[in-house]
Order: sequence, then structure tokens, then C-alpha cells
Amino acid sequence: MRKLLNIVYISTPDIYLALDGENIILRREEKTISRFPLHNIEQVICFSYNGVSPALMGACAEKGIGLCFLSPYGKFLARVEGKEKGNVLLRKKQYRLSDDPKESAKIAIPFLLGKVGNCRKVIDRAIRDHSLLVDVPLLRSVSSSLKESLTQIKDSSSLEELMGFEGSAAKLYFDQFDQLILKQKEDFYFRDRNRRPPLDNMNALLSFLYTLLTSDVTSALETVGLDPYVGFLHRDRPGRPSLALDLMEELRPVFADRLALSMVNLKQVTGTGFVKKESGGILMDTETRKKVLTLWQERKKETILHPFLKEKIEFGLIPYVQALLLARYLRGDLDAYPPFFWS
Repeated sequence: MRKLLNIVYISTPDIYLALDGENIILRREEKTISRFPLHNIEQVICFSYNGVSPALMGACAEKGIGLCFLSPYGKFLARVEGKEKGNVLLRKKQYRLSDDPKESAKIAIPFLLGKVGNCRKVIDRAIRDHSLLVDVPLLRSVSSSLKESLTQIKDSSSLEELMGFEGSAAKLYFDQFDQLILKQKEDFYFRDRNRRPPLDNMNALLSFLYTLLTSDVTSALETVGLDPYVGFLHRDRPGRPSLALDLMEELRPVFADRLALSMVNLKQVTGTGFVKKESGGILMDTETRKKVLTLWQERKKETILHPFLKEKIEFGLIPYVQALLLARYLRGDLDAYPPFFWS
């Protein structure tokens, strides 16, 4: 099983990254402030940066270390990649299936079953853990409706039907999301899902976590030899990692939504760490971003029992395991792709 290596996040604007032997070094005003051995690094993610040396870019490409650039809002800008390592036969199979709407719908069904099932689990956890603070009858009704959506999705035969059922299920879920925010209601509330840019603190937090998850899933798909830009549910669009977005569907409620709720309800982040820009968009300040990244990494180190493999793995390896299972299914080694269901 693959090991969960370190991810280096660069969240301050005056850092320059360079190569020194087999180390990544971080410089500020010509002074080295930190260094990391390359062999311990899986990915480097820069949210705002002063620059990266060509030598470091080359070393990352050669060693398969992801180098990803994002805006301070968390919007994807670019990735540095080395030589293509994907299995050509696997990718050709992926492309053929993606061009077939019926096959694409068949593959997309498990992604959405995982998504709706995990959304339902978030609702059920709130009922179980906070029955005195939430509207239990209403949430039970929503959980029941999401259960019905699972049957509708399972019986779907086209992408259009799937998108319709997914949209209805997502609306049911997000219509109650504000109920799940139990603390700091003045600073963190949820009216609807908005982005590019996010217009409130909760959406800003969710968007940031979704960006982190996108990067992890994209890297996982590349590692197992799949093309993250050719999806089945999300159709081709230049620059969009469609397959990563497909695989993310089942992981969003578990990785991002639940973590965002925990951060707010436990007061690990506060409203003072969010700044409204002239454009109306909300941006996290540097210290809050660092806090969120720390909690994200801590979450990934937790151990779970994978529901399909029946093996204990670190939480952060779930994207890699699901990418591997998807690759095995596309190769014909599995009869069906098993989505990740949170237990």
C-alpha cells in the first residue's frame, strides 16, 4: 500500500522556493527559513508565491512530485508535470468509455450513490449527535428523501437523468446545511452554495477545502495512470479536471463538508479570519489559512477501516485507493466500481 507522504503548503506571499541538492528550500529576502527533503514530499501547493526556481520545477517533474499553483482564493491556476507515466492501454479504455454516453452513465452511477449516501450520513450524524439542537423531524424527512434518491440514481440509464436526480438531492442536502452550523451563527451561515468568488464565510471555507480535495484527487488519478481531465459524469471542458470532479463527488461530504462543520462548531476558525474584498468575495487571512491546512493534514492522518478493502488505512489515502479501484474496474479486474461509503 502506498505511503501517505507530506504535502508542503506555501500560503504566504513573500516565499521563494528553490532547490538545494535533494532539498526544497524556502527563502524570504535571500534568507533560507526552512527546508524539506524531496524524498519525503508528495506534493507542493502554492497559494501565493514569490517564485519557484526552474531547477526545483525540473526536480519535482523528474521525481513525480506534484507542483500546483492556486490563487489566494484557492482557484486552480496551473500544475507542473513531468513525462507522462500513465498506462496507455488504460487511458485508451478510459477515452473510449468516456465517448460513450451509456457507458459514462453506468460508471457515473457509483460516484453519485457515494455522494448522496455520504450526504445522508452527514445528516444522520447530526440527528444522532445533536438531537437537542436541530430539527430532528425535518432532518429525518430529508434523510428519507435522500434514501429515495439512491434508488432513483441506481435505476438511471442516462447522464441527463443522473444530473437531474443529483441536483435534486444536492438541493435537499444544502437546504438543511445551515441547521448543521451550531456555533458562531452570526459569522458562519449558509443560505446557498456560491463560489467564484464565495460570498460568505462558510462558502469560502467550503471552496478552500474543495480545492484541496481536487488537488489530492487529481494527483491520485495521475498516480494510478488515469487522465484526470477526461471524466464520465463531468464532460470535457478545457482546463477542467473532469474525472477528478467525478471522483470527488463521493468524497466531498466526508472530506470537506464534515470538516468545515467541525472547524466552525468547535470554534477552530472564527469570523475574524475572513476578509471581504472590494469585489464582494470572501478571502481567508494567512493565519486562518494555515490553521485550516493544519487541521486538513491532521484529518488525513486519522486511521479508518476501508469499507471495501477491509483494511486499515490513513484517511488521506482514500482518494488514492478509490482511484486505484476505478482503474481496476476500467481494466476489467472488478465487476463494478465500489464507491466510498462513510461509516
